[in-house]
Amino acid sequence: MLRHAIAPSRRFTKASHDVVRHVRLTSDAKILLLAVQGLPDEQAGRPLSEHARRLGITGRAYQKSKELLVAHGYVHEWREQGERGRWVTEQLLSNVPLTPEEAAALRRGCDPVSPSAPEPAVGGPAVRVAGHHLPVEEEREKNSPHPPSEAGRERVTAREPGCTPEPEPKGEPEPEAVPASEAAGTAFGGREVAPEVAEGERVLLSLRHVRRELYLGAKEARVLAELAARWLLRGVSAGELRRVLTSELPGEGVRSAVGFLRFRLLHKMPPELPVESAPRPADPPPVVELKLCGAPDEEEHVFRPVADETECGPCRRRAARELWERQRALAEAEPDPLPWRERFARLGAPASGGEAAPCAP
Repeated sequence: MLRHAIAPSRRFTKASHDVVRHVRLTSDAKILLLAVQGLPDEQAGRPLSEHARRLGITGRAYQKSKELLVAHGYVHEWREQGERGRWVTEQLLSNVPLTPEEAAALRRGCDPVSPSAPEPAVGGPAVRVAGHHLPVEEEREKNSPHPPSEAGRERVTAREPGCTPEPEPKGEPEPEAVPASEAAGTAFGGREVAPEVAEGERVLLSLRHVRRELYLGAKEARVLAELAARWLLRGVSAGELRRVLTSELPGEGVRSAVGFLRFRLLHKMPPELPVESAPRPADPPPVVELKLCGAPDEEEHVFRPVADETECGPCRRRAARELWERQRALAEAEPDPLPWRERFARLGAPASGGEAAPCAP
């Protein structure tokens, strides 16, 4: 790749490689950080949202950028209530990541030790290596060189026929890739573990993204995974466990992340959940004795009553059917009703607008 870069002589901002090449900050977050960093003093008193709006970073993009800057220590906020009861939010933006204690010291006017300006080391100056940034998740414990290929070894043998090639050192075989579906069951060197233990290890490894003081290696997280699994088995969710381990840290900082997390996991462990006893089965309903049916019938028979009835179901339905037939026969025997004109004539009233007939004395 060809490059053509001219260093500007005016109107420029010095940007650190740690910010420009940060693997977890988005482009909007980097642009917002660099833009606010290069503002003059008279414009620095405006809120961060107003600077983002002028850059066209609004809505969800601004919220995501602010969350990343706060999570990595570039932005700090304090919300306090003033003398007249109004809430005021004060923001601090830094071009280097700061811990909450360092940011609070800057706010009070103290001068904490800046991580970008350490004390000079003993010895002569050396060339600064810039742009080297390892991923957060990667832990390089061993660095074993790859052996030469078969073709390269044959070329070396052909050039030096009188030399006997030395035997290659046997290195540890590289672990095979584990599928994602089996990752939860092989968190401890290939042996099966409970899903709570794997989840606890993931929570412990994620603490580095919330507070830098709680950085744990893979082996350290595996040692504490059993204690974290006991929290999960007692009804605590992964988010609640992460909040408990990262809140209310000592003011002087955490000297040993492993010791601090082991102490907090042991001494703040919630009580065990009560064992739920199996519900007692309900008592079966009492069996009602058989009763002699009281309906007039040729044959005597018994039935099991539900309430206080004296006849069985078939006999009661048959009696109701007979009652309905008798009422229907009586209704059909009655004569049809007279029309209204004939009823009026019988009462002596005029049928349609005529004079009424004289009533009998």
